[in-house]
Amino acid sequence: MVVISAAIIALALGLASIGKAQRNSSDFAALPQTVTTPADNQASEAKAELGKLLFWDPILSGDQDVACATCHHPDFGYAENLDISIGVNGVGLGSGRHFNTPNSIPFVQRNSQTVLNTAFNGIDSEGHYDPATAPMFWDVRAQGLEEQALMPILTFEEMRGLAYSEEEIIDTVVERLESVPEYRSLFGNAFGGGEITSENLGKALAAFQRTLVANNSPFDRYMRGDRTAMTRFQIEGMRQFQRVGCIDCHSGPMFSDYQTHVIGVPDNGKLRESDRGTNQTYAFRTASLRNLAYTAPYMHSGVFRDLDDVLDFYDDGRGRRRNRVVDRNQLDPLFRRLDDVDDEEDEIIAFLGALNDDSFDKTIPAEVPSGLNPGGLID
Repeated sequence: MVVISAAIIALALGLASIGKAQRNSSDFAALPQTVTTPADNQASEAKAELGKLLFWDPILSGDQDVACATCHHPDFGYAENLDISIGVNGVGLGSGRHFNTPNSIPFVQRNSQTVLNTAFNGIDSEGHYDPATAPMFWDVRAQGLEEQALMPILTFEEMRGLAYSEEEIIDTVVERLESVPEYRSLFGNAFGGGEITSENLGKALAAFQRTLVANNSPFDRYMRGDRTAMTRFQIEGMRQFQRVGCIDCHSGPMFSDYQTHVIGVPDNGKLRESDRGTNQTYAFRTASLRNLAYTAPYMHSGVFRDLDDVLDFYDDGRGRRRNRVVDRNQLDPLFRRLDDVDDEEDEIIAFLGALNDDSFDKTIPAEVPSGLNPGGLID
């Protein structure tokens, strides 16, 4: 009996240990307090300052009417308060943005993701990541911020427009920058006398984006040891977030596994055809859950206006709310195994609120070297 009792006690302790490990899973982790940079693009104040000016300067677009900041604005957490973006030939900001007339430019295909904390893209539960190969965009078609930064310039409906081909636009932008004395000086200072090149353009934009960090949310402070940083309701929401299975994909410090999954989010009705996602499979990258308070609407198609709507979809996404061009059998098994998300909606939303941090840089340059309006036609 002594042996049996000891075994039972050991088993009970083991189960308790497992339960405790689940409640304090290593899948939950604070963001690092410093940013890792690629070996060939070390951080510097000169690069970041140049990158910020470029980020706001419409000189990078074909018609010089749209900037990176047009669709990634600090008023909306460096995302955009619009379901899917309007790039070239647009005017206005956020939900008030619309096309000029006449117009032959389509909507941008997807919702504008925030660039806040993209410095940490690809980070795993142990805090490891490689900034040179970090997955970017909803369909992970780019690796690293340096590659990502140039793609909107190349894209017809985002920044390129009708005036230039994809083969011409980058050289055209570089020539424009070379014609501005201030940019020649800024690039020289940032790159040790280096010339204005497409590579250095990407590096400067990436260097600035790596300064857009919001890593001191209540959740981060809680995970670093401040047990008063989160409310009891938020802590309970964290447990429920884990219990129902959200953490299976939304894990690690950025609350993303950085994998692509098929979950059948409905298409945006403004698009001319269905968005098939990564490799035409209807798979999209798991979005980060940080700073959701500033970045609505949600999902790649921007069809969900608030978090209640998102959680309702997860609760019923296998049924009537699923994208009808996505067969039920295509849905990711992790998505199909979600357990009664809607039953714990209030607690989970409270927990997501603990992931917000508004201490990021919100300053806007008074002017940019080109003399154009910072942010493009957003007034």
